[in-house]
Amino acid sequence: MAARKRKIAILGSTGSIGTQTLDVIRQHRDLFEVELVSARSSTALLVEQAKEFDANNVVICDESRYDTVKDALKETDCKVWAGVDSLCELVKAQEVDIVVGAMVGFSGLRPTLAALEAGKIVALANKETLVAAGNIVTRTMREHNAVILPVDSEHSAIFQCLLAAQGNEVEKIHLTASGGPFRTWPREKIAAATAMQALKHPNWDMGAKVTIDSATMMNKGFEVMEAKWLFDVEPSRINVVVHPESMIHSMVEFVDGAIIAQLGCPDMREPIGFALSFPQRLTVGNKKLDFAQLGSMTFEAPDLQRFPNLRLAYEALERGGNAPCALNAANEVAVAAYLGGQISFYDITKINEFCLKGLNFVAEPELSDIFETNREVAAIANGCIA
Repeated sequence: MAARKRKIAILGSTGSIGTQTLDVIRQHRDLFEVELVSARSSTALLVEQAKEFDANNVVICDESRYDTVKDALKETDCKVWAGVDSLCELVKAQEVDIVVGAMVGFSGLRPTLAALEAGKIVALANKETLVAAGNIVTRTMREHNAVILPVDSEHSAIFQCLLAAQGNEVEKIHLTASGGPFRTWPREKIAAATAMQALKHPNWDMGAKVTIDSATMMNKGFEVMEAKWLFDVEPSRINVVVHPESMIHSMVEFVDGAIIAQLGCPDMREPIGFALSFPQRLTVGNKKLDFAQLGSMTFEAPDLQRFPNLRLAYEALERGGNAPCALNAANEVAVAAYLGGQISFYDITKINEFCLKGLNFVAEPELSDIFETNREVAAIANGCIA
């Protein structure tokens, strides 16, 4: 008798992770069924996805676009909903087995918490959820016997390495970073870099926000924060190493000095497939690593003078409380402004630093504090830009 298909809800199905998740499902329709797709505002692609995968539920978070989606799907059996509140309710449904958290930014927090409160398996790609509210998110997971499986290539790698730990003590986690498009650029040239230049990542195909965060290395800072909460490791034991080939996705070092690494060509479908099918592995049509062709791999320490956002991330994590949430809020506003041509590259760091210094600090924030911090700091950051 064939196993029942796993029913998948994809939060942010039109983004980079969402479309690649659907590609994995497309290759394994015998294993998965799409229960829900959602988008913030990309109506045309959302409708196309809903039709191809015969999604039971379709959510457009921008409520002003509801009629457009509803009308486009009127000849189908898809049920169309609008708004984040609808998303939060639908992820709790008994029919949903796995929720893929692929929304961009702070907006992913509420639906992720709703899924965890319902005891779901959450395949988490949304960094900001753990960055802004790591303690609350992991506490909610434990209280409701839910599961978070990492989708980020780095955290999936760490997770896979830890599966071999067999209870042995971990000395250090080594998070690898590509170094982004400006790894070899001098600071003066980086300062004048345009958003178009920053969006040309050498190895990965990602959404605009994540790609800019990679260029500033804030992305890696956020991944340090995620690693703390996902694997219960102190920040001092999380090391960032620049590895421009992006073949080693991360490493775990044990007390005896042995290091286990997870390798593969840069393709997000591999960690997505592993999260959806865990503990099994799927073929996902990705290119296989050829060591002879690769020839060599290089490593270097991150340069905190040229990429100071990584330093800010460690500082916010050490401070704790609502500081990581504040950094995330400031960074979201600053990156949007940079993409819009309103500020320069290093203005992102200046805004982040200014907002951290002026933070109304809360040592043990509740969820209401997190939302208030996000609102307050975003307003301050927008004021800086204005």
